[in-house]
Amino acid sequence: MKLEQMTIKELLDTSHTIAEKLFEGQVYPWEVLPNIGAFIEEIGPNLPETEYKKVGKNIWIHRSAKIAPTIAMGGPMIICAKAEVRQSAFLRGRVIIGEGAVIGNSCEIKNSIIFDGAQVPHFNYIGDTIMGYKAHMGAGAVTSNVKSDKSLVKVHAEDGDVTTGFKKFGAILGDHVEVGCNSVLNPGTIIGRNSNVYPLSSVRGCVPADSIYKNQENIVIKEARETEEAAEPAAEPGKGGLKVVK
Repeated sequence: MKLEQMTIKELLDTSHTIAEKLFEGQVYPWEVLPNIGAFIEEIGPNLPETEYKKVGKNIWIHRSAKIAPTIAMGGPMIICAKAEVRQSAFLRGRVIIGEGAVIGNSCEIKNSIIFDGAQVPHFNYIGDTIMGYKAHMGAGAVTSNVKSDKSLVKVHAEDGDVTTGFKKFGAILGDHVEVGCNSVLNPGTIIGRNSNVYPLSSVRGCVPADSIYKNQENIVIKEARETEEAAEPAAEPGKGGLKVVK
């Protein structure tokens, strides 16, 4: 995966996040990570009170969001319309949870942007990470955001390493990415749009768009039909039927 394939434009449709303006003027999505907290504090007070309720210090929750009573949270944070935060989730601040997104039981989130429709549903850790539109983390899948030697995180592109200057940087998941259960995304992992990661994977480096990650030496490009279906919205109940893939 080349550096030109890791731009915001190539990975993310920023119209699917309340943080769209945060990405303006930036080239690579990880560049916004240090600014998430300040951005929330800037736009939060201007959110319409008829739609958002301020809770505690610098936490704004949309009135249509479904929040379990057993969660723990700290600001700054924005939880958007129709989002769901389930039992015992731990939201540590500098977090934006998009419209219709799901944060599941016992998940921990910090300094991250979860785009609209993205799902982090079961026992996940998401730190210093951006999850694109309708991206999904399987049960137990986590981001590792600090290297074992505590050195600065680099992004490993085909055309050379990029020093981010960050000690903490988890992953960037493009739109519609699917990460299998109990996988680990190592610091600085970039996964392109519409790609799938096998369960129990340890992902290091970059995964191209429209790919299937089986292991580090076995990354295959999806067939055209699979790519088209991955981008299609799921059928609504009572409309259409299930597709049979042979």
